[in-house]
Amino acid sequence: MNEARAKRILDELQKQGVSQMLITDPMSICYLTGVSMMPIERFYALLLKADGHHVYFLNHLFHVPQEVGVEKVWYSDTDPVAEIVAKYLDKDAVLGVDKDLKARFLLPLMEMKAAAGFVNGSPAVDVTRGVKDAEEQEKMRVASDINDKAMAQFKALIHEGVTEQEVADQMLDIYLSLGAEGYSFPPLVAFGANAADPHHSPDNTVVKPGDCVLFDVGCIKDGYCSDMTRTFYFKTVSDEHRKVYETAKAANETAISKIHPGVEIRNLDKAARDLITDAGWGPNFTHRLGHFIGMSCHEFGDVSSANTWETKPGMIFSIEPGIYLIGDTGVRVEDLVLVTEDGVEVLNHYPKTLQIIE
Repeated sequence: MNEARAKRILDELQKQGVSQMLITDPMSICYLTGVSMMPIERFYALLLKADGHHVYFLNHLFHVPQEVGVEKVWYSDTDPVAEIVAKYLDKDAVLGVDKDLKARFLLPLMEMKAAAGFVNGSPAVDVTRGVKDAEEQEKMRVASDINDKAMAQFKALIHEGVTEQEVADQMLDIYLSLGAEGYSFPPLVAFGANAADPHHSPDNTVVKPGDCVLFDVGCIKDGYCSDMTRTFYFKTVSDEHRKVYETAKAANETAISKIHPGVEIRNLDKAARDLITDAGWGPNFTHRLGHFIGMSCHEFGDVSSANTWETKPGMIFSIEPGIYLIGDTGVRVEDLVLVTEDGVEVLNHYPKTLQIIE
């Protein structure tokens, strides 16, 4: 049990007047215990309590090999789960529950009045996970380093006659050869006009001279995700496409230059969006500037015009402005950034200068 992380969550819960929380999100339980588990339909939870008497609820079907430093309560498929959990709750106190708790488990607890009230405690977990500790920061650096090395090999896969799908089919082996454990999300490979769709899935499109070649890719290493986008051009690039590329790149670099502790996240989105708008492509930047990332590729929190959070040291998120010209081309330039005590650390080091694949 990572007591430091548990304390940070409990401190956030205290601000809500909550002294106990039932966490059922497997990723958040892993964040606290180090145990990775996919419970499927069965109840799986970690009860955090302000008095330190945490409880881990486990089905006998599950296998937890290590000692996790917290009381384990085992149950069978035929046992009344709600009644078992209720025995460990303070019925005179409000219970925080997370957004992933299924109604078939929550409703019985509510009906038996197992707590004085039920509130969404997820923000306490989400805010805590949004600020990475030193161990997490280093794991994110390692995952991004693998992604940098992989990008160089992905670029080398592009040649006359190759399809998006043929390139995508080779990516997993490259990641595994570099020490990754797998994808953090299915790779996006887009040639030419396909790149105007920000979430285009690779298909049988063949690369042609003058096409952009967009890779939006990421891997997992030691349980932490990387995510990066680079856009190249094949054989040649038109003057107009070069302008599009340089504008997207400038938007990426401008937003990154504004990052330091205390800046409102919405101002980062504004800096990138204003630059693209001034260049005449404002309506073609169709998504938020970025998202938070860690154990999941998309974690709670985003870099958008609606987010008024102030940045804090330890936050890691993407900066990924894009310009999408339907039927023509698409460009996105994405890096992961870590907010430091006095500024920002860019976790990706693969070059952003426009490269032409010969």
